[in-house]
Amino acid sequence: MSGAGSPDFFYREAQRLGYLARSAFKLLQMQQQYKLIKPGASVLDLGCAPGAWLQVACQSLGPLKSGGVVVGVDLKKVKVPSVHCDERVQTICADVMNIERNKVRAFSPQGKGFSVILSDMCPSVSGITTKDAALSVELGSRAIELALGGCLMVPDEKNHGEASDSLSSDADENGVLRSGGNLVIKLLESEDVKELSEFCKPRFRKASWLRPKATRSSSREIYLICQGLGGA
Repeated sequence: MSGAGSPDFFYREAQRLGYLARSAFKLLQMQQQYKLIKPGASVLDLGCAPGAWLQVACQSLGPLKSGGVVVGVDLKKVKVPSVHCDERVQTICADVMNIERNKVRAFSPQGKGFSVILSDMCPSVSGITTKDAALSVELGSRAIELALGGCLMVPDEKNHGEASDSLSSDADENGVLRSGGNLVIKLLESEDVKELSEFCKPRFRKASWLRPKATRSSSREIYLICQGLGGA
């Protein structure tokens, strides 16, 4: 890859295979390594634009008869892709930072929550490393709050960079991720992302970091992959 806008292998492959963006290969790699989405799963995709992860998630559900759902949420109005998606996919235009958990949960099967939550949310990059990293942590923290419930106390200057080890309660303390479920969060590398990892580790069976092969060489993004909510 010679530049941020230069077409490379993943860009060309995305076009050849009908994916809306090269980011499809990031989730495809996660699927291959971790088997996060099983046939018939219920998937919540936060920050779903332009729709490439919706495509991979739907493919991962297996044939239509296997059931399952994929619900995408984004600030932008996102049309369900015509390729690699079927009637099990729907999108919601909403602000993830403000949407209520009970409204999100209502889109899950029988309102019982999702078995997989994917967050590919990323702030509009300003070029100011510390600012971008802080915004990334804020988005990642929100994904955890939606998944686990409560309000995550993220690192800040008031507590001298220390993160709380618990979720504070609010009106809706129940998260939308089912027990045993998986959570994927995109973050920009910084010291604070370690705090999110340490927070998630005891709450999931396994927590891992992955920098997918399809990530641009100039990018600082990395994914926190949490498997098995509530597992020992």
